[in-house]
Amino acid sequence: MSALSFSPHLHININRNPKLTPKRRAKPNKIRVSLQTTFPQATFSDPFVIQLAESLEDSLPSSSSSLPQPLPLQKLRDSSSQTLLSTPWPSRKDEPFRFTDTSMIKSSQIQPITRPSSSLDVSTDAQFPSLVLIDGFIQNSALNLSNLPDGVYVGSLLGVSDGIMKRVSDFISEFQCGDLFWSINGMGAPDLGVIYVPAGCKVENPIYLKYLSVEGGNVDSKKLPISNPRVVVLVEEGGEVGIIEEFVGKEGNDCYWANSVLEVVIGKGGKVRHSYLQNQSLNAAHIKWTAVRQETASGYELVEVSTGGKLSRHNVHVQQLGPDTETELSSFHLLVSDQTQDLHSRLVLDHPRGYCRQLHKCIVAHSLGQAVFDGNVKVNRYAQQTDAGQLTRSLLLEPRATVNVKPNLQIIADDVKCSHGAAISDLEESQLFYFQARGIDLETARKALVFSFGAEVIERFPYPSIRNQVVSHVKNLMGTTDVSFS
Repeated sequence: MSALSFSPHLHININRNPKLTPKRRAKPNKIRVSLQTTFPQATFSDPFVIQLAESLEDSLPSSSSSLPQPLPLQKLRDSSSQTLLSTPWPSRKDEPFRFTDTSMIKSSQIQPITRPSSSLDVSTDAQFPSLVLIDGFIQNSALNLSNLPDGVYVGSLLGVSDGIMKRVSDFISEFQCGDLFWSINGMGAPDLGVIYVPAGCKVENPIYLKYLSVEGGNVDSKKLPISNPRVVVLVEEGGEVGIIEEFVGKEGNDCYWANSVLEVVIGKGGKVRHSYLQNQSLNAAHIKWTAVRQETASGYELVEVSTGGKLSRHNVHVQQLGPDTETELSSFHLLVSDQTQDLHSRLVLDHPRGYCRQLHKCIVAHSLGQAVFDGNVKVNRYAQQTDAGQLTRSLLLEPRATVNVKPNLQIIADDVKCSHGAAISDLEESQLFYFQARGIDLETARKALVFSFGAEVIERFPYPSIRNQVVSHVKNLMGTTDVSFS
């Protein structure tokens, strides 16, 4: 194994028309002073954020009810309000949002959704136990929890036992890693979804979470309803479970903002397989946080396919809290319109013999499409014998299509095996020639190569029904329905 003491990050900004790429001058860092204060006295806060916080507070069910809220939910709202009021709205001058323009949200009339929509006929995969959240509200009438082992709980925080309530409360107190949007969710979440797997329990069928956005406006109006669904997953020592998340919008309601958080804690020797599908409206905003804590010898696997949203950003934060821990992240982003698709990930390794692999693949098939990847892997001093690998690959299929990638390894340990890389291009002529030399026309060759580029990630979905669903959806978006693979 090679010994490394430091590896500088690699930053690549690619635009297929170099004459249109402006030159940038380095700007000095600005020092921001954050002031923790109470809500009425937040004189140094962003006025826009204060107004948003007030509207979120007014929209909460507790604001019109004298019933006390569960302790974890109240603690979440209190801590989020403190953080929210001392954090300005992000701009392009802030490094984490340097290539991600959030003005689409800020320029809209944001309207928190105050009550659950009327009952809808929401279809889910009947073979999986499922939980449906409509505009952030858990739909108890849509629960399908058949064939769950004893001790497993799936549902609202309001229905958990005292023991699970305490575990959730402890977890909420310890897990604070997010940004402004994390705090907006914590302030505005009407409820907490809870998935609890007791020690030693292996759940055979994955638990299917379907997030549906119903409230929305049209493109001409400035109306932007916001929902804040939040789910906590607790897997005790030796437990195993699969999680499927699917985000969709109701047809015809194009403009909305889904601001979601999923928190996962995996006990010693536990395993979580996480499948994430994002198919929002192409005029919607989709901001998501996935925060994971892994104990000793645990495993976490994420497979993501994201195709929707005019503005879509996925923040992934994984922390390994014990030795012999394994993490695998695979993501595929497809942009077929004037979209921004952004993946910001952070993996923190603090203990010996950690293992992590990250694969990010992206296709930008529109001249105004922009993809962003900022991947950080931090190998701290005591994470000796770590094996870490990171790779990002992107296809730009149209002139002026843009991708900004920054794979980043920070290595302090000196006994590690780590690597990272980035590749950005159009389809290679040699690949197309290979097909043409075998009698396959150019158009079919391009379709086959483009689809197979993303298929490497799609094939990693562990459930055939989900995998087939994604294959059909991606083929329809890319116009490759006539291409078949053995």
